[in-house]
Amino acid sequence: MEQETLKFLRLLSQRYPNIQTASSEIINLNAILNLPKGTEHFLSDLHGEYEAFSHILRNASGVIKGKIDEAFQTTLTKAERKTLATLIYYPRQKLALVKKEQQYLNDWYKITLYRLVEICRIIASKYTRSKVRKALPKDFEYIIEELLHEHGDVDNKQKYYAGIIDTIIKTGRADAFITELAHLIQRLAIDRLHILGDIFDRGPGADLIMETLKRYHCVDVQWGNHDVMWMGAAAGSTVCIASVLRLAARYNNLDTVEDGYGISLRPLVTFAMEVYRDDPCECFLPETVNGSGDSIKDLEIMAKIHKAIAVIQFKLEGEIIRRNPVYEMEDRLLLDKIDFEKGTLRLDGKEFPMKDTHFPTVQPENPYRLTPEENDVMEKLRTFFMHSEKLQEHIRFLYSKGGMYLKFNGNLLYHGCIPVEEDGSFMAFETEEGMLSGKALLDYADKTARKGYFLPQDAEEKQRSEDFLWYLGCGKKSPLFGKSKMSTFERYFIEDKEEWTEKKNAYYDKMEDAALCERILKEFDMEPETSHIINGHVPVKCKAGEKPIKANGKLFVIDGGLSKAYQATTGIAGYTLIYNSYGLLLTSHQPFCSRARAIEEEQDIHSSTEVVEKTSTRMRVADTDIGLALKSQIEELQLLLEAYTKGLIHQNE
Repeated sequence: MEQETLKFLRLLSQRYPNIQTASSEIINLNAILNLPKGTEHFLSDLHGEYEAFSHILRNASGVIKGKIDEAFQTTLTKAERKTLATLIYYPRQKLALVKKEQQYLNDWYKITLYRLVEICRIIASKYTRSKVRKALPKDFEYIIEELLHEHGDVDNKQKYYAGIIDTIIKTGRADAFITELAHLIQRLAIDRLHILGDIFDRGPGADLIMETLKRYHCVDVQWGNHDVMWMGAAAGSTVCIASVLRLAARYNNLDTVEDGYGISLRPLVTFAMEVYRDDPCECFLPETVNGSGDSIKDLEIMAKIHKAIAVIQFKLEGEIIRRNPVYEMEDRLLLDKIDFEKGTLRLDGKEFPMKDTHFPTVQPENPYRLTPEENDVMEKLRTFFMHSEKLQEHIRFLYSKGGMYLKFNGNLLYHGCIPVEEDGSFMAFETEEGMLSGKALLDYADKTARKGYFLPQDAEEKQRSEDFLWYLGCGKKSPLFGKSKMSTFERYFIEDKEEWTEKKNAYYDKMEDAALCERILKEFDMEPETSHIINGHVPVKCKAGEKPIKANGKLFVIDGGLSKAYQATTGIAGYTLIYNSYGLLLTSHQPFCSRARAIEEEQDIHSSTEVVEKTSTRMRVADTDIGLALKSQIEELQLLLEAYTKGLIHQNE
């Protein structure tokens, strides 16, 4: 053997000091390779819809209900199965209701515990005992492990297990045991969770979603255009801060900023109420979905805040566009196209009357300069964003678990698109490293996005990298945005809706082109015959007949409208793509009622599942990326065995 190989094997021998330990590990790893592949779930465009997202995780996109039906179809009524499902989804809350209604509680405990153990056993069957053991709650680790491996044909063992159940009830631990079993079932039902971007904005619970993901046992995130704006805001970019606050005000959702992240908006509110005191700000009344409990006065105040931060954003965007000519976004410089005397906007050679002409903070001779008061507001907000511990913790999580794209188990995951020209060739973007396109562009974007957050404030590249985070959120060549422009200004001030048009990148017109999909997969060094592309970003208009499966099954768009803001367009309330050991399943969800109704009335999300690709033989761990890593470990261990048997390395008995 070569000296470098022996050097590595000596290091490996510290963990496996003799033939016995190395052989045992080879046997163990080979056994794992033959287990069924773990179930992956793919979700996209959560947009702060915490309650719906939380329920989808709790019911594993309908998988748990399916397991209950599979186990108890002939022995439990539909109503009993619904109750059992609700108990698994919301154990603490459902137990509180059951205890008020059940006359013979101990009998109910006994029956329910057996049913939960049976469901847990079914879901855990595809994992090794070691993996299940690591997921077990510490307080009940031994007991659950014993119950999961019961052999019902042995009479003595049956009495032993019955004794365990009776003791759990008699010692008053039934509630805690049921709760832990329910959480274990939820955890084992999803082996790995993939989030394909846009966790933030629109809905009210992005911070709660981030807390859930932070605690999740196995998750990765592909950044979305809304996410990078929050990443930039946390880095201290004032233009990104203005952008996230404008969207929060637009959707009447400043609670996420104030209550979720503890960021004081008092400087902005005070400024808005002073400057726009007598301005009705009608163009800036917030959008509400399914009504709002706010009074007219509250909405009017929000409109003033909305306008104040929008004008600041347009000014800051002007600075960043002029600072970065490579962005080619000069057409977004619109404040200097206003004729303040006539109340019109000059756009593409045409003149349009403006719906709102009150701009008390805009100086016609230098429209992009912040007033001292605006500058003071933004400096204070910048400090608040950078010192929000919870926000910084969440953004660091996005960086540690996320990226621009992911290659995993034959699937290429990204949020938006791979920008292409009309002829289908990859669109190039000018950088300090040269013209980049395709995979190289996404790799550059990932690297620069990290610099924008992690570089110290006085670093030479800090400003450029922060600016690029903003560009990723709204630039026309950004893989996360993929449109010719962000027509925010026109939507506020111009009546003519034709001027609002945001032309999508040619990628979206060519989604059905299997040749383009194969070219993209090759660009990312993936096998085009067997791999898939999975992305979100653009809601699928199901009600208009659009399908999420493109290019003969090569590409999946899984933004089905989990966000309430898009459900009128999609006609459904989200997709989950499920990749299990039998193939690919696509589940479409109907709108979630509410957490209260889910618990009290046992209203589950109605989901429809279709098989989109079925494997000829059941996939094993050996067929996955983890399997490749395990095979590599086995080869290394076999080399170690060889070194032991040849006496090249001494065993430590």
